[in-house]
Amino acid sequence: MGVPMRSLFCAVFSVAVWMTCCGGVCQAQAAGDGAQAQSAGADANTSGEQPKTKPAPPTPIAVKKEELGDDDTWNPEWDKIIEKALPADLLSRERAREVRPLCPRFKRMTKTDRAEFWAYFFQALAGAEAGLKPTADVKHTDPEVAVIDPVTHRVARQEGLLQLAYADSQRYGCNFDWDTDKDLPEHDPAKTILQPKNNLECGIKILENQLVAQRKPVLSETSYWVTLRSGTMSFSVFRKQLANLPAACGLRLTGRKARRRSRLRPPPK
Repeated sequence: MGVPMRSLFCAVFSVAVWMTCCGGVCQAQAAGDGAQAQSAGADANTSGEQPKTKPAPPTPIAVKKEELGDDDTWNPEWDKIIEKALPADLLSRERAREVRPLCPRFKRMTKTDRAEFWAYFFQALAGAEAGLKPTADVKHTDPEVAVIDPVTHRVARQEGLLQLAYADSQRYGCNFDWDTDKDLPEHDPAKTILQPKNNLECGIKILENQLVAQRKPVLSETSYWVTLRSGTMSFSVFRKQLANLPAACGLRLTGRKARRRSRLRPPPK
């Protein structure tokens, strides 16, 4: 009986240990699998979400055009186009130094507020460059700037909201198609270069090249846009459009500029 009893005891003890240990492992493993599944689900949900967008305040020219009933004014949907197209390096805190003159608090702002700043920036740029008119274009006659566009093989024009050229499709990979556009009327809104989405997304690529690749500030003497070169007449026009920069930027305005900013800000909802 001793041997069978000892064998039975060992068998029972082994089963108990196996149940305790294996059960514990199984429970821990199951819990771990659940946590991993939950984490994976959260990652999937996060990656599937659209980036948050925040409408930028209207620039002074947009306010004025609305007052006059001018249809060629800023479309709030363009804010969404800009904010969704912004690359990570333009939303990074590392851009604080380059944009400090326009947005002193950029480093401490949320990404949503940084995106709002960029939406306002491009609205102000479009106001100074094209009066917010998507089909605006300029053909320069000054020999110094009246160069031949390598894509069109014609004297270059600056076109659209940000006054860009077909050559930018080669330089920056912009979505302009001269073969499609060449037979369309000069101010046809169907032209790829005049479509706000294409024009604004191209401008973002150009600015990214200036700030990130070239490591130059947003206000630079060698900027693609003369409008961003301080001391020029174009810059003075651009500067006036900064009167209603998002408050999160912390740009301090005093006196008449501060009163004007207060008057131009949209009423709270």
